[in-house]
Amino acid sequence: MKNTAIKVGQPQQAEKPYRTGMRAWRRTLLLTLAMALLFSTWTASTSSAAVPSLDKIRVALFLSLPGKYDSTTPAATFSSAGGLNVGVREPDGEQTWFGIPAGVSARFGSDDYKAKLFESATFGQALAIYQQVKASGGAAFLTSVATTGAARYQVTEGVYRNEAEAAAAAAKWKADAKLAGLLGAYKPGVQGPFHLETGPLASKKDAQDAAAAFGSKGLDAFVAVRSVAGKETYSVMVGSEPSQDKLAAVQAAAASVPNGSALKAVAPQSRHLIIRRDHTVSAAANVSHELYQFPVTGDMKTWIAPAGEAFITLTERSNRTYRGSFELSSVNGKMAVVNELPFEQYLYSVVAVEMYTSWPLEALKAQAVAARSYALNKGYGFQIAHVVDTTLSQVYNGASVEARSSTEAVEATAGVVALHNGKVIEAIYSSSAGGMTADATEAWSNSVPYLQPVESPDSISETGLKSWYRVALPSGAVGYIREDLVRDTGRKTEAGSVILESTTDATNIRRHPLIQETVPVVAQIQSGTSLIAIDKVIESNPMNWQRGPFTGDELLTVMNTYANPKITGPITSVEVTKLGPSGRATEISVNGTKLGVSSPTALRTALGYGGSLPSTSFEVEQTGKVVVLGGSGASVTRSDDSKKLYVMGAEGKSAAYAGDYMYVMDGEGDLRAATRNPGFAISGTGYGHGVGLSQYGAYSLATQGYDYEYILQYYYKGITLAKE
Repeated sequence: MKNTAIKVGQPQQAEKPYRTGMRAWRRTLLLTLAMALLFSTWTASTSSAAVPSLDKIRVALFLSLPGKYDSTTPAATFSSAGGLNVGVREPDGEQTWFGIPAGVSARFGSDDYKAKLFESATFGQALAIYQQVKASGGAAFLTSVATTGAARYQVTEGVYRNEAEAAAAAAKWKADAKLAGLLGAYKPGVQGPFHLETGPLASKKDAQDAAAAFGSKGLDAFVAVRSVAGKETYSVMVGSEPSQDKLAAVQAAAASVPNGSALKAVAPQSRHLIIRRDHTVSAAANVSHELYQFPVTGDMKTWIAPAGEAFITLTERSNRTYRGSFELSSVNGKMAVVNELPFEQYLYSVVAVEMYTSWPLEALKAQAVAARSYALNKGYGFQIAHVVDTTLSQVYNGASVEARSSTEAVEATAGVVALHNGKVIEAIYSSSAGGMTADATEAWSNSVPYLQPVESPDSISETGLKSWYRVALPSGAVGYIREDLVRDTGRKTEAGSVILESTTDATNIRRHPLIQETVPVVAQIQSGTSLIAIDKVIESNPMNWQRGPFTGDELLTVMNTYANPKITGPITSVEVTKLGPSGRATEISVNGTKLGVSSPTALRTALGYGGSLPSTSFEVEQTGKVVVLGGSGASVTRSDDSKKLYVMGAEGKSAAYAGDYMYVMDGEGDLRAATRNPGFAISGTGYGHGVGLSQYGAYSLATQGYDYEYILQYYYKGITLAKE
């Protein structure tokens, strides 16, 4: 829909935004929606039909898929109140090899390529190097090799796909100025996944003693565990080489150890776990834990299940607890961590985190069906997993976030999915549509028949919020202060602007009308400070929001992170040049040239200095652009300070304009803070891409008495609801 209310700037007044009038347009839409709902005779029912179902879902918590998803961890630490069963997963099922006691943590990683940075019998020196590498952002490990005498401590770094990557990392760390003094003459190298192995040994203790004997000869030697004929079996693996060819030197060095000449190369498809003595967590020489490493040279899948009904805790995912079991494998040279659990139980967590659990049950039911449909629509969207646990799919935070209301919503709609032409829909949803949902083309440039714009009652998000004044400070700075932190003095400036006074000490003046750690503080003032009111707006929220003003340099920094081609030179103008069916920006021009981004929704990040814009339903105010009526009667558009400007104040005196802000009042008495240099204030509506179900809209409809079936069929056009 095109904007029909573009206003033309007047002399001595800043130019109006491109999309002025959009807010009034949205208010009209909301009134239209209210009338439509009042007289609606909508009916909906859930039918029985052959619909797709899923017994268990696989959720990737860590996975490396270049170009699509990349969230990795060098190690994964699991524990459970009831203990853990550890084994391997084969095509014909899972095999348990051994158990981990209740409450004891077990750390897992992949036996891959690493940069070997240091080795010494002196623990303190190894610890200092480990701590420095970790402080510099490296994925550091501090392990030890047992000997018949003093242990040898090793510092390794990284999870690398091949020898070349690990060698490059070793060279980088060797050249690191902060490590140079600590490493001394030690020459970093590469540790790899190729080993020689003894035959089966009688017990774990025998394997530990044999490993110490090899370790005393300067060889890397570790206990390995596997299952043979259903029995836990131990052996020793010797050497950690980056290739099979380099095992010959290890064989020769091992010959002097009993049975050393009988070592054999480990087969690429071997199923085993190497057990390293790990000091990474304890950072103590006399305290080590077992680090279990699975081979990356084959296709082994390590299986970790709770011993009983207890949940599993994963330390590296913020200590969250999870239902179901975990599968560890190597994908693209990195450890993949997948949580497998019953599909409906997965939804317990998704609904609880994607929608406020205090909202009406019918809204939660609508969310449950949308989440179920979305997951079913994706199939194996991530190679070895159906979904991931982030917003790239749906947010899934495990069992700790579950709530009675959201679980009830899932169970009350068990098996219900949304279909279009007999197929499960991609049930896209977002927080708030800002009064009107988006057409799919406005987000991703492709049309979807059931994802069309509809009016959405999203203003419910503003209930109970306070307003904020945009104010000018005595210092000349401009920012926002909440209405309850000031009082009206009853006085006005000579131009008629209201003069306010702060009522508390150490009050922050913020860049945006919102209290968040990420919102910059413009200034801090004390009680009694006089402020001039420029404007008054509702606190930024999912319905209405404000950002900026940003300088041209700030926007140039973020735009060139995403733009193709890059922008050269300073930014002097930013304009919305094309709107989608719902009025969202689908194209912007920078300095008169279209900004090249991957999709319309990418405009949110391309303009989001300090964080993505909440939505693409926005308008840009060019704060440095004003239309000035000169003495000759001619109008001049001014967008920079290349020419000196003289300004006459309300008291009739004129002076050269030299401040950061120029305050301009139009014929209607509206005051505007224009900037001397190019600046860009962005205001908009909605939170998220705006396509499909609006969660705040669902909340509003539910409070008006509409059920989940109506809500879903309102937002997804032409769908039917079916149950397995």
